[in-house]
Amino acid sequence: MATTYIVDKDGNQIDASTATVPSDRHFRGAWSLSGSVISEDMDAAKVIFKDKVREARGPLLDAEDVVYMKALEADDADAKTASVTKKAALRDAPAASAIDAASDIAALKAAWDTSVLGDSPYA
Repeated sequence: MATTYIVDKDGNQIDASTATVPSDRHFRGAWSLSGSVISEDMDAAKVIFKDKVREARGPLLDAEDVVYMKALEADDADAKTASVTKKAALRDAPAASAIDAASDIAALKAAWDTSVLGDSPYA
């Protein structure tokens, strides 16, 4: 029978059958091994989270560029202002204070701003 190993963020590995593994695998790239216990390294989890925010905002920024161009063509000052505000919120999303303030994975997942980024991938 083959042994299955779990590898943490630093390349350390452990036999999966002997490990205490977090139930949430969203931040598997942030796992840190201490003996036979695997936990999430919050600094690494925040980097993963911010990367996911950047991934989600890409298409939203592209769509908002179209909205802005239509407002520009129509010379609609209110629509241009709204679009600029929305694009600024999208650009600022990875720097949200809730991300840096998160002390555990649940708080980090709750930092997903659905009003800016849409549905959370962590729901």
